[in-house]
Amino acid sequence: MFELNADYWNKQYQNNQTGWDIGYVSTPLKEYFDQLKDKTIKILIPGSGNSYEAEYLWKNGFTNVKVLDISDLALNSFQNRLPDFPESNLLNENFFSHKSEYDLIVEQTFFSALHPEQRKDYAAKTSELLKPSGKLIGLLFGSAFRFDGPPFGGSREEYIQLFSPFFHILKLEMAYNSIKPRNGNELFFIMKKLIS
Repeated sequence: MFELNADYWNKQYQNNQTGWDIGYVSTPLKEYFDQLKDKTIKILIPGSGNSYEAEYLWKNGFTNVKVLDISDLALNSFQNRLPDFPESNLLNENFFSHKSEYDLIVEQTFFSALHPEQRKDYAAKTSELLKPSGKLIGLLFGSAFRFDGPPFGGSREEYIQLFSPFFHILKLEMAYNSIKPRNGNELFFIMKKLIS
């Protein structure tokens, strides 16, 4: 099984093997962020990488954004690009060991970097990290790939089965506003934590 570890991801950044990095916040996420009114909500972006999403949120007045990545190189790059971003909001740790509570978790390419065997743990962990009224939002690939990942793809049906025990799925549909290379293969979703 592909192992999620710091060495692997640091090498990807060192060797510029970052095909997932589009260099700016993706349109579906930007449009979602633009309709958020409360800029004090606590937001987590796991597997954040260069996190153009966090940069966009920060520059638009969101004061409580945390970025988490197992790669210290990714976080250093983010910090160099955005020196006024609070250092205490940069979390160099494994997502599955993280402890806190959030209003919103943003998914952008982290899920697809995990081996499919880790996906149930991801769904459970995101639910655990959310406040009772919290939401998980973001983008997932809409089809499987013909190569061994990462990235790993999947289907809408798989995602419904995976997330339903933990979330009320408010939206899970093909994004109408994807960037061109991902057009027709990107599902935008909004999920609300199930209260047990």
